[in-house]
Amino acid sequence: MQSQTNNHGTIIVGAGHCGLSMAHELGKAGEDHVVLDSGPAPGSSWRSRWDSLQLFTPAAHDGLPGRRFPARRGDLPMAGAVADYLEAYAEAFGMPIRSSTTATGMDLGADGGFTVHTTDGIFTADRVVVATGVHQAPKIPAFADRISAGTTQLHSSEYRNPQLLPEGPVAVVGFGTSGAQIACELAASREVTLCGKPTAHVPDALIHFAPALYWLLVHRMLTRSTPAGRKVAKEVLAHGAPLIGLTVEDVDSAGVIRAGKIADVRDGVMVAQDGTAIEASTIIWATGYRPDFSWVHGLEVDEAGHPFHDRGISTRVPGLGFMGLPFQYGLTSGIIGGAGRDARYLARRLPHHAAPASPHASGPGANELAPDRD
Repeated sequence: MQSQTNNHGTIIVGAGHCGLSMAHELGKAGEDHVVLDSGPAPGSSWRSRWDSLQLFTPAAHDGLPGRRFPARRGDLPMAGAVADYLEAYAEAFGMPIRSSTTATGMDLGADGGFTVHTTDGIFTADRVVVATGVHQAPKIPAFADRISAGTTQLHSSEYRNPQLLPEGPVAVVGFGTSGAQIACELAASREVTLCGKPTAHVPDALIHFAPALYWLLVHRMLTRSTPAGRKVAKEVLAHGAPLIGLTVEDVDSAGVIRAGKIADVRDGVMVAQDGTAIEASTIIWATGYRPDFSWVHGLEVDEAGHPFHDRGISTRVPGLGFMGLPFQYGLTSGIIGGAGRDARYLARRLPHHAAPASPHASGPGANELAPDRD
C-alpha cells in the first residue's frame, strides 16, 4: 500500500458506465478528478455476467456522452461488447482511472471534504461521487438456509451457462428480466421452473418498431418530474424493474414451467403459494441485489438501504453524490443510456462547499420532484 495521500478535486468511486459518464463531464469541464475502481479495467464487472447476457435496450441508446456504441442502432449488445466499449471509452478520453484500487472506507472531514481509504493508499477530495450503483451484495431470501444441503444454490451473478450446472431440474426464483432470460436459456436443455410474480412489462412493439417512442417513454416521460414517472418509481422501488425484451408468453413458449412466489420451505424443499412443491437439483436466485454503503462511514440510509438524496445529491452530506441509484431521476438512471443525464446534473449541481441540507429533507429525493431543466 502506498503511504502518500493523493489529493483531488473530486473522487469518483467506480469505473462502470455511471462512473465513466461522470468522469467525462468533469473532464469536459476541466475539473480535477480521479476514478477509483476495484476491477482490473473499466467495465470489468460486465465480463463476470452470464455468457449470453444481452442488453434489452438497442445500441442506439447504449452510448455514453461523446461516443456512440459501435453497433447497428437496433442491435442488442452482448455483455462482453459492453465491457469492450467501456474500456475503449475510458482510453479514448484519457480518463484518470486507478484500477485494482478498492475503496475500503470513507470519512467526512470535520471541516468538510472527504478521506477515502483504499487498497492503494489514501485519497482526499472536496467532493465524492459514489458511482457503484446498488448491485453490491446479492440478495438471497432468508429461507435459503433451510433448503436441502444436496441442492446447489447460486445467485444470478454467479451463473455463467447451462453446461456448468449440475444435471437435473432447475428452479429460477425471481420473475424479472434476468430471471426470465436465464430460465429461457436453461429450458432448451432441461426442466426449468420460474418462480415468482412477473414484474410489469414494457411492450416489445415499442422497442422493435418504435424505438424513438420507446426512448421518449422510458427516458423522458418516466421521470420523477411527471405524475406517471412518480407512480412507476414507487412500483420499481417496491417490486423491481419492469420486464423488458421478454414477455410471459415468451417464457411459456420456451417451455418454462411457471410457479407462484415461494411461500415456505418444507423438508428442505421450496413450496409455492399454491402449495406446489418445487423439486430442483439447482436453484438460481434471480432476486436482485441489496445496496451496501457501510464503507461510507456515518452515512444515513433509508429502510431499503438507499442514501437520502435529491437527484443523486446527498441531502445529508454536502459534497457527496451518487450515480446509478434506482430511479435516481428516471427509469433509465441505472442503465447505460441514462447515465449521461444524471452525470451532467451532478457535474453542474454537486457543490464543493455547501450549507447543510434543509432539515425538511426527510427521505430519498425529498426535493427531487422539480422539473428537469437540463
